[in-house]
Amino acid sequence: MPSALIIGYGNPLGGDDAAGYLAAESLGGLAVHQLTPELAEPIARAARVIFVDAAVAGQASACQPGAIRERAIIPDPQPAAFTHHLTPEALLAMAQFLYGHAPEAVLVTITAASFEPGAPLSARAGAALPAVLHRLLELRDQPAGHLPLPPAP
Repeated sequence: MPSALIIGYGNPLGGDDAAGYLAAESLGGLAVHQLTPELAEPIARAARVIFVDAAVAGQASACQPGAIRERAIIPDPQPAAFTHHLTPEALLAMAQFLYGHAPEAVLVTITAASFEPGAPLSARAGAALPAVLHRLLELRDQPAGHLPLPPAP
């Protein structure tokens, strides 16, 4: 069983929405435009899955553009209205149901400044990318069952 699978998702032509995609691509992970049911099979084969995505900025200082956050992900079988709205939680539930295994998982997000179509990464998201890559490597190399993460909401 592979130790860790990095899945970065987003639109590489959508400003900061490219952050997760580019991070996964840089580390040889799966770089996808969206989370789809087909990902359940490789997820089920991994001991750990690290999802990487861009996040919408919020009011708190921790949610300002370029901020990096992470949280544990647990399976949640709540159905999505459309397949392009699958969540990491739904994919873990799908892996468990279809293949009998849902690995430990974490979501790492980079808070976006812009999702403007055709725009490059913003300066803040671009500046955060090296730290994200470093953290992804740390998470990838942690022994299974030893992720020091905040609990899932």
